[in-house]
Amino acid sequence: MVVQMELSDEEIDRVFHALAAATRRDILRRTIEGEHSVSALAGDYDMSFAAVQKHVAVLEAAGLIIKRAEGRERLVRADPAMIARARALLARYEELWRSRIDRLDAILAEPRKPEPAPSEPAD
Repeated sequence: MVVQMELSDEEIDRVFHALAAATRRDILRRTIEGEHSVSALAGDYDMSFAAVQKHVAVLEAAGLIIKRAEGRERLVRADPAMIARARALLARYEELWRSRIDRLDAILAEPRKPEPAPSEPAD
């Protein structure tokens, strides 16, 4: 099986949008730990079931969780492949910043050239 690592711009937008809300980050964390029904997830938040369903839908649209039906319940679990792709994107951003910092460190470590003495005005 070939796993696509690059995210499209649209996928990146959906992932960052999904992770922008604390409730969605918590739902994602909980679904990484194990599969949960939407009802069980909703029971732990001070919001309506419909609001939690909307959060789950945003995470699902971003590909961060997978929802499946089991009888009357809807079970959700994290999608480790998409999480790995998002992590790889963040690692590339980190690598860019670290290389910039390394270049700045190298520039700052270079010995300074003495500045030329000011010339005296001619009379």
